[in-house]
Amino acid sequence: NAYDIRLKLMKEVLTIQKQDVVCVSGSDHSANHRTVTLRRQPVGGLGLSIKGGAEHKVPVVISKIFKDQAADQTGMLFIGDAIIQVNGINVESATHEEVVTEPEMHISGFFTMSSDKLHLLILIYFAQAPSSPSSPIANEPKYEKRWLDTLSVPLSMARISRYKAGTDKLRSNAFEVLALDGVSTGILQFYTAQESADWLRAMSTNISDLTLQNVSLIFNYFLLQVIHMGWVNERLEGIDSSQLYKFKFLALKGSSFYIFSTPPVSTLDWVRAEKIYNLCEVLFKIHKLWLADDCWLQANLYLSIHQDFDLEDQRPYCFSVMVGHGKSHYFNVELGSELAVWEKSFQRAIFLEVQRTGSKTYMCSSQGDSLCFTIDFALGFTCFDSKTKNVLWRFKFSQLKGSSDDGKTKVKLLFQNLDTKQIETKELEFQDLTAVLHCIHSFIAAKVASVDPVFIDSQSIARKYMYTN
Repeated sequence: NAYDIRLKLMKEVLTIQKQDVVCVSGSDHSANHRTVTLRRQPVGGLGLSIKGGAEHKVPVVISKIFKDQAADQTGMLFIGDAIIQVNGINVESATHEEVVTEPEMHISGFFTMSSDKLHLLILIYFAQAPSSPSSPIANEPKYEKRWLDTLSVPLSMARISRYKAGTDKLRSNAFEVLALDGVSTGILQFYTAQESADWLRAMSTNISDLTLQNVSLIFNYFLLQVIHMGWVNERLEGIDSSQLYKFKFLALKGSSFYIFSTPPVSTLDWVRAEKIYNLCEVLFKIHKLWLADDCWLQANLYLSIHQDFDLEDQRPYCFSVMVGHGKSHYFNVELGSELAVWEKSFQRAIFLEVQRTGSKTYMCSSQGDSLCFTIDFALGFTCFDSKTKNVLWRFKFSQLKGSSDDGKTKVKLLFQNLDTKQIETKELEFQDLTAVLHCIHSFIAAKVASVDPVFIDSQSIARKYMYTN
């Protein structure tokens, strides 16, 4: 069911154009009526083939048009045109054989649009061409093939998919664009991989630019600081393999990381998110990059944090966001540049939240005592009695030399005493150990970034590998 189209990309809209016949001059008695005159050529005849017929319970339609022959030269015939009359005789109930064996055909045509079905009536003359051309008839309508706009897809909050729905199977040189209001381009199939990649990048750039505009508008009108937002694919666990992935809309706003099924368009939508996590307690991790046609990188970022993931799917640009209680969300984006933007955005959002909040305190226990453990951007680590508030110990970030945990609730923190240079071990137990470890990582990374931002940039896997390849 494929057919040629033309794409027109503008800043906010993608327009699909289809070729059709239009009246360009003369008196068009009916906007949906046209007459086509064919004259048999000495070689090639009419230059078309037909199929169908009453015996197949379908109309007789043009199945092939031969290049540079009579039918093609008219510029007014298309594959799929239905032949309704021959020599003024209705052939809707005629068989294929009855149509092709007529000694001379006169097929007169009109278009009528009824729901999704197009009816075409054509007039064709099978007579031999006269020795001299006939005189033009006054006001005879003239028709031309032209590209006409048939579908406009708004790009604001639109999403692009190169994959077959719900799977990790990549379409060959093809993708689909889906608008926020549900309008879809259908599958756009390109002739070469380069064409597909060029159009994919161009459309993604426009969508990204519009997203930045929306972020600015949200701040100006609702005073909500959004660092970044956009579409991703989330891999769903424990379900049928035909539905491995589902579109999700992510947002980094203020102190939180949001996961939506549809983009938020009002202030009320922000409290209706599927999931909301504190940014200090999440960990962004890149898993896979596609550096070249035969070169993959599976990345393990951020030491001391271990998480098992099945990386056997075929999607190249993947990252996860690890949250509290050992849970994780595994995402995929379409382009390496998108992966780099998400990496940078998570870094920025987390660093800003750490600096804004200043400190985080968690309830914990040690040897049966109820304690409080504080991570402070300026002071480092402090542990004090939850009842008396007496400080039991305090260390700077630079004094933390290592850690180990049981993967459940207990952690051992190894600090170096500045006076004795000896390692002191502090063992603590938390209700949500994962959230605490993520918070420690966030504060230390933010501290390093405040002292040496160049170092943080040098650790960017996506930017380092994607932009240099």
